[in-house]
Amino acid sequence: MIKNKLKALWAEGQPSLNGWLSIGNPFTAEIMAAQGYDSLCIDVQHGALDYHSMLTMLQAMRASGVVPLVRVPWLEPGIVMKALDAGAFGVICPMVNTAEQAAEFVGCLRYPPLGQRSFGPTRANFSAGANYAAEANGEILAFAMVETAQAMDNLEAIAATPGLDGIYVGPADLSFSLSQGRLAPGFDREEPEMIQALQKIVAACKKAGIRCALHCGTPEYAARAIAWGFDMTTVSGDSRLLAGAAQASVVRFRELASQTAPKADPKADIKGGY
Repeated sequence: MIKNKLKALWAEGQPSLNGWLSIGNPFTAEIMAAQGYDSLCIDVQHGALDYHSMLTMLQAMRASGVVPLVRVPWLEPGIVMKALDAGAFGVICPMVNTAEQAAEFVGCLRYPPLGQRSFGPTRANFSAGANYAAEANGEILAFAMVETAQAMDNLEAIAATPGLDGIYVGPADLSFSLSQGRLAPGFDREEPEMIQALQKIVAACKKAGIRCALHCGTPEYAARAIAWGFDMTTVSGDSRLLAGAAQASVVRFRELASQTAPKADPKADIKGGY
């Protein structure tokens, strides 16, 4: 089986950069996969895509060698297993609030005797390399999302779940939940209580010997997160990057056009004569 490059990076003490895909299009995925990310996650939870889109996006990413991840819509065994059978090398599961839920999630990703994943790797048999059944348990990554006050209360128990590879922090929901709606959802939190919560998650992951990941809006904040001890950061995503680049292009054009446009002659009449 093809080895998971994220595991190799982390074993060397190197952080990894993850990209985010929420536009259901294989060409978009192929473009993003060519940009140098260590991994790319297809967002089936909130992305504008379905299972078929996810499958074609995984196919489009294959040539780049980027590690393919999938965020599933919820903790539901069927979609977790289908994402793996389609070729995902890791699954991010949202709204994991208890150690029991974390254990259920891990069980969906592992073949017996480590879990109850059903065997039928339809595409993974071809895309992931030979000997998949024997090696998948050791290469597939399981990331539980901590993004609620309840999950923070159970943080150490979740982190200690056997077979869990890491915790992925969703800062938008976490800030909304911890503040009981006082803080608007968003990335790159600067509130002291939120930075304290992020650093608490890092400490819990280090104590449990697992990885910690954070969704960020900018490279600058992601670099701060790495300094705090996060092993993986996601910086923005396809839709936001597209919108940002398009907006910057439009704004720059308007600026330049306003400086170079010909000035109207106040002596010209309505027909353009004199």
